[in-house]
Formats: sequence, structure tokens, C-alpha cells
Amino acid sequence: MQFTSISFLAFAGLLLLIYYIVPKKLQWVILLIASYIFYLSAGLEYLFFIVFTTITTYIASRIIDSRLAKQKLYLAEHKEELSREEKKEYKDKIKKKNQIALVVYLVLNFGVLAVCKGLLIVPFNQMATNTVLGFLSLGLPLGISFYMFQSVGYVVDIHRGVVRAEKNFFKVTLFVSFFPQLVQGPISKFSQLAPQLFSEHSFDGKKLSYGLQRILWGFFKKLVIADRIAAAVGALKAPEYEGMGFLLLATFYAVQIYADFTGGIDVAIGLGEAFGIQMTENFVRPFFSKNIAEYWRRWHISLGEWMKDYIFYPLSVSQPMRKLSKFTYKNMGNLGKRIPVYIASIITWFATGIWHGFSPNFIVWGMLNCFFIVLSEELMPLYAKFHARFGLKDKKIYGLFEMARMFTLMNLIRISDLFPNVSLYFSKLLSLVTNPDISVLWDGRLLNLGLTGLDYGIIGFGILVMLTVSIIGEKKGSVRDLLSQKPAVLRYALIIALLIITLLVGSYGIGYNASNFIYNQF
Repeated sequence: MQFTSISFLAFAGLLLLIYYIVPKKLQWVILLIASYIFYLSAGLEYLFFIVFTTITTYIASRIIDSRLAKQKLYLAEHKEELSREEKKEYKDKIKKKNQIALVVYLVLNFGVLAVCKGLLIVPFNQMATNTVLGFLSLGLPLGISFYMFQSVGYVVDIHRGVVRAEKNFFKVTLFVSFFPQLVQGPISKFSQLAPQLFSEHSFDGKKLSYGLQRILWGFFKKLVIADRIAAAVGALKAPEYEGMGFLLLATFYAVQIYADFTGGIDVAIGLGEAFGIQMTENFVRPFFSKNIAEYWRRWHISLGEWMKDYIFYPLSVSQPMRKLSKFTYKNMGNLGKRIPVYIASIITWFATGIWHGFSPNFIVWGMLNCFFIVLSEELMPLYAKFHARFGLKDKKIYGLFEMARMFTLMNLIRISDLFPNVSLYFSKLLSLVTNPDISVLWDGRLLNLGLTGLDYGIIGFGILVMLTVSIIGEKKGSVRDLLSQKPAVLRYALIIALLIITLLVGSYGIGYNASNFIYNQF
């Protein structure tokens, strides 16, 4: 059931009606039922995976939490009789038991994820076809990377004592399976999402209106821009397009994946808002970034935060890293002190690449991001001297240059998504120098990519609208808030115009079925 399908719109509309009619104490139950209806629409054969994650998450969370609760009670009752050493010994004993429970939980769930992702690789898929794992060759279970990371974050937070475990199994089930974020996130924390899922929500016309506006905006980006430009992206992958053709591919793909991914997130967050539930933002105008660190604070924010909180920070402060930091600082000075941080960065980016897929190109993608982040950090003093010497930092034209530089760099890294053959990817990069082939811009080949002149016009118009909204958002804040302050006639005229444009020029594919969201594959 795709977000952009008629069946989903009917499903969401009926659900909203039921949600606000039933007694408020049953609203979370309605969301749970709806989430499983949505999940089952993708195929009954994958029910096992989300149920397995839910059950193991519930068991692990209750075991860990109950031990921590008993520890707190025991120490409170015996605080006068126990020495400091005895208290520490008792805490260490509980900690070791909880660590074992956590490790078993992580191995089970990440093992399932590894098997599912591994079977997407052709050789493993072929080997599994005639075995008990053959049913997995149908594809990756819906949302498995997203709901598994969200569940793992919940259990780790309990282990850290950040949150208490939810005792109601079905409420945990809703947290794991909440359908708006199943397809492509955002990955939410229990402390942020759960209180909203389980609380009672009265009908709020403003929240419903804001939610529907955001859903429409997501449809516009997905159907008018992403799905239309997809034809050219597919065509430009052909071997004959090198140099400028490859640069166009990187640029077109950047437009496609941004409109596709943010469009899907807009639909997800808009749906949540319509139910009175505010999910975390996943994008904050990343193409306005001036350096790679800023870019990753703006792009796929929830995944970046997850990787930072549950991989990078634990590695950075682990005992082996602290020992390494002391050793390298003693022998190499300030550079040595940074080495453990860079090692943690390498591991984190390797994990991020693996999250996207068990394929060499995704590992290369992760390592390239890591390389340029580390390089930027090492060159920071040089940048500071350069800026002080020429005074460019405060000039708008230099800011635009920095944005263009970052846009180009990230596009050339991201395009590795489309080239599982890493050697082909690097040969395409090299062709920017060895075979520029700039004639592709005027020799008519751009009209042989599956797009007409009208299509290019529609895409250009869509990009202009998207850019205008982004500029307003960057300078003045929420566009919906700004619109709400305008006369109703103007506000609704703009909304109706956006709806008509989406209906009239949206790309609906063969049989009027919009294509899948790109991040479904992750």
C-alpha cells in the first residue's frame, strides 16, 4: 500500500474518521490495528520479522528494566549496611547480567537484519533460492531497517537508564510498528514518540489542516518532480554517458532522491500531525549546507543521530579508546589525540554504509563521506587562516560558492548508490577529466532520456517552487505558519493550486501507479 496510492488515501481518510470518533482511550488501539493492516498489505510472509523484533524488544526491555528496578530498591533498602565496595560489586553484577541480555538481543535482531540484507546480494540470493531461506528472495521486509533501529535504540536507552520499559506489550507493539514511519522513517526515540502515541488526542482543526498541507506538499515533490525525473536518471546510467553526462546524472539523481525521500517524510510527518502526533524532523534544507558536517546535521537527521548516539559516542568513550587516546597523545601530540575519534568515525560510517546495503558501493559511499569529514577537520586551521587573510567568510557570493561546492561534492559521492560495480563508478568519476563530453548539453541527447521539453519545463517549475519554499523556510521559518497569517482566500488559493498541479502534472506511471519510494529498499 504505497503512500501515493488511491487505496492508501482511502485507508488514511477512513482511519482519521474512526480515530476521532472512538473513545479517546482507544485511539492508540486503533493506530495499532491500522499499523498492522498497513504492514500486512505488503505481504503476510513478512509478518514474522516485525513480530520477532517486537517480542524480543519487549522481553529484553522488561528483563533489563526489572533488574535495574530491583537494583534501585535493594540499594535503597540496604544503603546503611552496605559498604561502597559492596554497592559497586552489586551494581557491577547487575550490569554484567544486563549486558549479556543486551548482547543477545542485539545479536538476534542484527543477525536477522544481516540475513535479510545479505540475501539481496545476487550470489547469496541464488544460493538461498532452493533452501529454507528461499522465501526471503521475495525482497526486503517492509521498513525492517527503520523499525529495528528504533527498537534497538529503545532497549539501549533502557539499559542506560534513560527511560523505563513499557509494561504493556501492545503499546510496545505500536511503538515498533507505527505505520507512518514504517516506510522510510524518521527513526524516533521512545521518550519522544511514545508519550504522544499513548496519550488522548482531541480533534484539532489546525493540526489536521497543517498535516494535510504537509501531505500534499510531499505528494507534489514525489509525483511532480521525483517520479518524472526518474526516467532521465535511468537513461543517464547507460555506459555511453560520461563526463558531463555523468555530472548530469549526479545532479538529476540529487533532485530525484531529495524530492522522493523528503516527499515521503513529509507524508509521514503530515500523517502523524493529523493524528495529533509530532514526529522528529528528518531534513532541514540540506542543500543550503556550506560544509559536509553541516550537511549531515541537515540530511537524514534521525539516522545520523542514531549512529552518533548508539555507535560513535559509545565507541569514543569506551575504555579501549580512552587507553588509545592517552597512548597516541603521548606519542603524537594533538594529532594523536584525534586519532581515536577518527577511528570511531570510520567504524560509524562503515556501519552507515552497511545499513544502506551489503554492497561495495555503499561501503565506498560511507568511507568517502568519512574521508571528507576527517579531511575537513584536519584542514580547519588552514581554512581559518585563508578566511582571515581574504575576508571572504562574510561575503554572500562566497557563501553561495560554498553551497555549490558542497552540493557538487555530495552529489558525486551519493551517485555511487547507482553503481554496485565500484570500478565503474570510479571510471565514471575519472571521465569528468578524461572525457568531459560537454556536447551532451546541446546535441539533442537530453531529449532522448525519456523526457520531453514539457517534462523538463515541469521539473524546472517544480524545482523552482521547492527552492522558493526552502529559501522562505531558511529565512523566515515555517511556511505553513506564514500562510496561516495570510487572508484565507490567498491561503486556500495556493493550497488548491498546489493540489491541481499535483493532480494534473503528477507522474503516475503505467496504470496510474506511482513508483516506490527510493528508501523502501533500505
